[in-house]
Amino acid sequence: MLAPTQTELILSSAPEPKPLTPVVPAETVRAVPVQDPAPVVDGAPPEVPPQLLDTVWRANQLGGSRAGFVSTGFAALDAALVDGGWPLGCLIEILQPQPSLLEWRLVGPSLRPLVSGGRSVVVIGHPKRPNPDGLRHLGIEEDNLLWVKVDPPSQRLWATEQAIRSNAAAAILTWLPQARPEQLRRLQVLAQGCEGPVFIIRPVHARHDPSPAPLRVFASLLVDWQMRVEVFKRRGAPLEAPLTLPSIPGGLDHVLTRRMRRPSQLIALMEAQRALGRPRHLAHATARTAADAIARAASLA
Repeated sequence: MLAPTQTELILSSAPEPKPLTPVVPAETVRAVPVQDPAPVVDGAPPEVPPQLLDTVWRANQLGGSRAGFVSTGFAALDAALVDGGWPLGCLIEILQPQPSLLEWRLVGPSLRPLVSGGRSVVVIGHPKRPNPDGLRHLGIEEDNLLWVKVDPPSQRLWATEQAIRSNAAAAILTWLPQARPEQLRRLQVLAQGCEGPVFIIRPVHARHDPSPAPLRVFASLLVDWQMRVEVFKRRGAPLEAPLTLPSIPGGLDHVLTRRMRRPSQLIALMEAQRALGRPRHLAHATARTAADAIARAASLA
């Protein structure tokens, strides 16, 4: 009988292999969606940190900007705007039926404190030459005014973009009647880094065009030295009723008498005097006085 080899001894001493048991994968446990989430306390989920609550804006509330604001100079308008004035770091779109009619009366009262630090107001593409005498009544001297006279729309956009990028102006007023939504969107992105207000002046037919400007207002002229201001877009619900604001140019504020501040009453008086048989030349003289005052105010606007 032969002696077992070393290989046979190793194989005989090894344990017998156990049969393999098939592994059945466990069933996937699926999370059941919660039908009744945790109750909301004070309008915010409890897991939101308190320091982040002021950064959450809800669509049913007025939302303000965190970049700051400057007073408009009109108490009623300040109360209607969510920031308490013209917001900084965004576009402010002003629509009006006729260019160079009401923009200075609406924006002018807010420019005086902005130029007090020595910075200038940049005016781009103004359809008319700015009136130094009228601007002086707003607190803007010639040294505080930079007028960029450009007509092609592409050059207006380029000049506006460069003025916003420089962030050196106290305020920017630019006339962009033909700007497209994507061009305004680019300006809005750039304006977020601007410390002064950026006013975009556009015609009234642009009201129904899409615009990225967070604040859009429409201004129109009323009788008796007043203007109608409608805030139809802001952070939150639009203003339900338009505002009636005073609109007397600074050059006529100390010239107009109490009667001349109400041209509608003078016209009604003229009609009444004509009905009572007052000489026609006297009635027309009263009407001409009111018309001359209105014409002078329009030239100073």
